[in-house]
Amino acid sequence: MGGTIYGMIKTTVYLPEDLDAQLEAEAVASGASKAALIRRAISALLARSGPRETEPLPVFRSGRQLTPRQMDDEIYEQIRDRAARR
Repeated sequence: MGGTIYGMIKTTVYLPEDLDAQLEAEAVASGASKAALIRRAISALLARSGPRETEPLPVFRSGRQLTPRQMDDEIYEQIRDRAARR
């Protein structure tokens, strides 16, 4: 399979010179490759961030109990009214 080696996909990352120099120094000091350090940093970032929160959906409160069908009718009526005003 092209672009993969040892079950990994090859990608290219552009780094500012100062960040590359810091990465190189860490690679020499730790004995790890720059690629291994980058993979480790990405894994740590993604593990720390966890699943993203989604925006809550707006809540429609009419002040009265409606069946789902009645809610649909109310919403469609509002949409028709707004469209007619344009």
